[in-house]
Amino acid sequence: MIFIASDHRGYNLKEKVKLWLTEWGQEYEDMGNNRLDPEDDYPDFAALVAKSVKGQESERVEEKVLGVVICGSGVGIDIAANRFTGIRCGLGFSAEQIKKAREDDDINCLALAADFLDEETAKNIIKTFLGTEFSSEEKKERRIEKLDQLD
Repeated sequence: MIFIASDHRGYNLKEKVKLWLTEWGQEYEDMGNNRLDPEDDYPDFAALVAKSVKGQESERVEEKVLGVVICGSGVGIDIAANRFTGIRCGLGFSAEQIKKAREDDDINCLALAADFLDEETAKNIIKTFLGTEFSSEEKKERRIEKLDQLD
């Protein structure tokens, strides 16, 4: 299950991402915004996705549960998502970088910068995010545990 949301600057890219997810047969839930609203705020949508990922991860042990959050720069929504314990959100700028972020850091949420990514790059980043697994090496597991202990 993929939870996805965006603010107004990420809205158009989010709508494209939903088409790709459908094309790939990937189950998703759109957490908003459901219309283009120039007055909306990215923290609201990051919170919806982060809470959903956290809640579903504990219930769906066998199923991969991930989040995708989108705003103009990607930074604000990334910061907001990372405020939630257990969320490891990474700002994606290339497929190679996100592959390493999934393998090494077990990111469970992807932030995208709608103002700075072309459609093909965004598509490749998302495909890589969904298709890459955490390596589960002992040292990487240890690091994730330490992250979870940070306050």
